[in-house]
Amino acid sequence: MAKKEENVAMITDNPSTDGGVITYANEVIAIIAGVAANEIKGLAGMVTTGGLGEIIGKNRNITRGVKVEVGTEETSVDLYVMIEYGQPIQKVAKEVQENVRKNIEAMTGLHVVRVDVHVQGVSFEKERQEAQQTLSSAQMPVLNAPEDSEKSEKSDVQVEDKKTPPKSKRESSARKSTKNKKQDKEEQAE
Repeated sequence: MAKKEENVAMITDNPSTDGGVITYANEVIAIIAGVAANEIKGLAGMVTTGGLGEIIGKNRNITRGVKVEVGTEETSVDLYVMIEYGQPIQKVAKEVQENVRKNIEAMTGLHVVRVDVHVQGVSFEKERQEAQQTLSSAQMPVLNAPEDSEKSEKSDVQVEDKKTPPKSKRESSARKSTKNKKQDKEEQAE
């Protein structure tokens, strides 16, 4: 038995006032619903139907997580969503329902019988990103791996060697400082 496809292009008839027929594919209604749902602040994204799959971000395949049934004059929509952590779930779900209903009715003229929002989970992605940004903006020092620390110790030694003058130059500078001290004492004595 073949698997039933969701949002398959199913043509429905909608009689217009001049005697013509307007038809809508399920995919059209699903796109309108997906775009309308993603306009709501607090919605983290959509998930595959049933929630057992990958999380779809706001800008990915917009019809994922949207299931529609279209009749001749009516339609119903099921949305499978993830809500951002910290957002009031009921408020976000109500706003999603209202926006989806308003957009479908305004764009198609179909009566939306129901919009069911199935909250499949809470996303902590935004908090994780904020924590990452906080850490990166603080410019925390990066700890070197053991191999890297040995290399850095060697490079520190090399730097110190560059700062220290060679032995012959050290001796000559020591002689100069001794001569300078003697000259200073002679000048004070005079």
